[in-house]
This record gives sequence, C-alpha cells and structure tokens, in this order.
Amino acid sequence: MSTAAHTPEPWLRGTLGDLPAVPRAVVHALELAKEDLWKWCHSLSDEQLRSRPNQLASVAFQLRHIARSLDRLLTYAEGTQLTEAQLHALESEVHAVSTHHEIFAELENALTRGMERVKALASSTLDAPRVVGKKQLPSTLGGLLVHVAEHTQRHVGQAITTAKLVSPP
Repeated sequence: MSTAAHTPEPWLRGTLGDLPAVPRAVVHALELAKEDLWKWCHSLSDEQLRSRPNQLASVAFQLRHIARSLDRLLTYAEGTQLTEAQLHALESEVHAVSTHHEIFAELENALTRGMERVKALASSTLDAPRVVGKKQLPSTLGGLLVHVAEHTQRHVGQAITTAKLVSPP
C-alpha cells in the first residue's frame, strides 16, 4: 500500500492513461518509490541516514544512488553518454556526506525530473537500440526503461530495510 492505508499504489489509481503501458509503469514505479522512501526514510536523522548496520550500505547511499543512477540510466535511454559531472557524481556516491535536507532535495529533484524524462520518451519506439557505458553494451529504450523501474525499486527495498534497522522500535 501507499502512504495512507486506504490509498492504492500508484499503478492501481487509474492515472497516466495517456501514456503507453511501459512508460506508465515506469512512472508509477517512480511515484511509488517516492511515497515509500518518504514514509520509511524521511523521518531519519542525519546520523541514522549515514549509519551502516552490519556494514550494509547506508540509507544515505541508497537514496543518492537512486537519484544518480536514475539520471544515468535515463541519459542512456535518451541515446546519449554520461557527462563528466555524472561520472564524478557516480564516484562520490559512496563517500559523499550530505545532510538530510540535501539528500531528500536531490532525490525529489531526480524523481520529478526522471518522471518528466520518461514521459518525454513515451512516444519513442521501445525497440530503438541504445548503448550503455564505456563498453557500449547493447540495450534498447524499452530495456532501459524497465531497468529504471526495477533498479529503483531494488534500492528502495534496501533503503527501507536499512531504515528499519537504524530506527528505534
């Protein structure tokens, strides 16, 4: 369920009917990611966000990684390669020290912008070839969009699990 017990998850709300199925599902996954992350992680302190119980990646890392990988994956989906700024952001994900406000501002911006970028790609051919990374690994626009959704949700789950470990009962 979503933030309120009686509110269905985004994909069950009947929204975004103007989008084709795959982009609609990706946007719904990003909406759900935001709702879940705010529900489970937004109340954490700076210390809790940076905590690494049992050497797990911190919640702060997971949130930064969600934001920055979303940007990188959509850059590939748009048919372009990463910029130096994106590569630098990738390198700093693990060790960056940010405040709660900075982390959630970056995440909110990335999710909002990511949804806009997915919507802009909605009329494109999902089978259109794309390449990923320095090795130029083959993919398609559809493959990248699906990966945006599943990769984001994977890290949402990790963030929530870690949040539960660092939060007092």
